Amino acid sequence: MAEPVREELLALAAIFCGQDEWEVLSHSETDGIVFRIHTKAAGLTDVDLPLELVFHLPVAYPLCLPGISVNSEHLTRAQCTTVKGKLLEQAKSLLSEPMVHELVLWVQQNLRHILNQPETGSTSEKCSFPLSPAVDGEPWITLVHLDHMRAKSKYVKTVEKWASDLRLTGRLMFMGKIILILLQGDRNNIKEYLILQKTSKVDVDSSGKKCKEKMISVLFETKVQTEHKRFLAFEVKEYSSLDELQKEFETAGLQKLFSEFVLGLVK
Repeated sequence: MAEPVREELLALAAIFCGQDEWEVLSHSETDGIVFRIHTKAAGLTDVDLPLELVFHLPVAYPLCLPGISVNSEHLTRAQCTTVKGKLLEQAKSLLSEPMVHELVLWVQQNLRHILNQPETGSTSEKCSFPLSPAVDGEPWITLVHLDHMRAKSKYVKTVEKWASDLRLTGRLMFMGKIILILLQGDRNNIKEYLILQKTSKVDVDSSGKKCKEKMISVLFETKVQTEHKRFLAFEVKEYSSLDELQKEFETAGLQKLFSEFVLGLVK
């Protein structure tokens, strides 16, 4: 990690030092760092709205744009997409220098003006993560395991919408207590999906209160191989037996994936 970026992260941690204001979600030498900032900004009625901003700083940052995800219970998905687009436009003018704090200040000062503009449909949203030359144009496949879904109907609709917005195909699979999500598409779109899954309140806890998904694990990810089936859509499927679920994986050319990762989930 470059020294200016390291200094920026230390400064951000010091600035957003309140409870739950700052959280590092992941950090690796190959994919960079992903962190979340909770802040507030004045909305259309001058009332402060809570904003959840997730930034992905790739290894090449700040020579490339950061990935940005915007979430708020008080904004529609289309409004969040518009805010994200404006932040990325602003980021382009700040390339080559650390910019996260400046972007946070900018959205705090300009949210009301952004919301005054007509909403843009989320289906036209482009991936915010900078594409690495190594993966640009090469589809990936990722298998995710969820521990449970309490608010199943709402959760399923949310997953379907995210997959549609990010142009991902695959399957949401239920077999007994096993819940799997198989995602296929641009690797960076899959990363953004996972950020949404981990940072949005998609389920409810035992008391019925909205909560974020904490029981999620990525079982496997790789580039789509020639033997793998290309899914044409994202579908929700329920399977009555393990054999039926296995047949789904075999049809998709993922027999090895099933044997190595799915069988171990059966208790």
